[in-house]
Amino acid sequence: MNTGVKITAFAAALAATFGTAYGVGKGVGPIGDAARPSHGEHAAAEPEKQEPGGGGHAGHEEGAAAGTASAPAAGGLQVSEGGYTLALDTPAPAVGTSTLKFSIKDANGRKVTAFTTEHGKELHFIVASRDLNVFRHLHPVKGADGTWTVRADLPAAGGYKAFADFKPAVKGAKGVTLGADLSVPGAYAPRPMPPVAPTADVDGYQVRLAGTLDPGKAGELRLTVTKAGKPVTNLQPYLGAYGHLVALRDGDLAYLHVHPNEGGPGPDVSFTATAPSSGTYRLFLDFQHEGKVRTAAFTVRTGTAAQPPASTPATTASSPSSATHDAGGHSHG
Repeated sequence: MNTGVKITAFAAALAATFGTAYGVGKGVGPIGDAARPSHGEHAAAEPEKQEPGGGGHAGHEEGAAAGTASAPAAGGLQVSEGGYTLALDTPAPAVGTSTLKFSIKDANGRKVTAFTTEHGKELHFIVASRDLNVFRHLHPVKGADGTWTVRADLPAAGGYKAFADFKPAVKGAKGVTLGADLSVPGAYAPRPMPPVAPTADVDGYQVRLAGTLDPGKAGELRLTVTKAGKPVTNLQPYLGAYGHLVALRDGDLAYLHVHPNEGGPGPDVSFTATAPSSGTYRLFLDFQHEGKVRTAAFTVRTGTAAQPPASTPATTASSPSSATHDAGGHSHG
């Protein structure tokens, strides 16, 4: 698939709600079986509609919340939901590269060991800083007892949010997205949100964002990848698609994973998304080229085209305030 948008949210159960995000149309999307990556990664024959609720891989339905009677609750705002709990064994990792350990526990406090594979993984794990300047899409390894382990680079002290996106291997089970706090000890110096800008530069690539993110209204977000001024037309599959997009809402880190529209393998990656509310969001696009996954990050305000303020230069994804995927960001354990 082409680019994708993900949104993360915090464990406090807040009353904000996400609208349903779904992939439709003819843009960039899931790849066919012929291009299917190894290790169990898969792609749907048609663009996949995002389920209501948190998980972009397999959502879960919630009761109505403020503002929209039929809208599901935002994902990742709770540490426990539907009989499952995200239990962090390492809630206070040190600055730098640390080993994170966690488990998913059922209503009886037992560690869950059986999950349904979604987009090539049994569980998708994301860590973001509270100021949304750091974003890590990690690939933990599950032990026989249900304990997950992964290495993560957390470059500064302060508050972080961890998200677990999974579907239990139980008949009739729906996808769940849980969120829990991480606190990295040390002197904390919060950084401002990077400014709104139409482009992000990362590792010699430039990604341009077009379209708007509208509250309560489905719209297209199109990301175009170039390198040295030339379109990249041979993006490689990553987790069964040509791109993944995650969106996080500023303030509570509500989480939304958006699946792409059909198309690919570049240079355009297209997603259809609906914002749950007005506000500011950070979008993180994962794309793979020449064997490496990179992340382009954008700040967007609902209802506003992606362009920088007149007096503010665009901030690139390679700046100190950017969110880039390095070896730690894509660690497998």
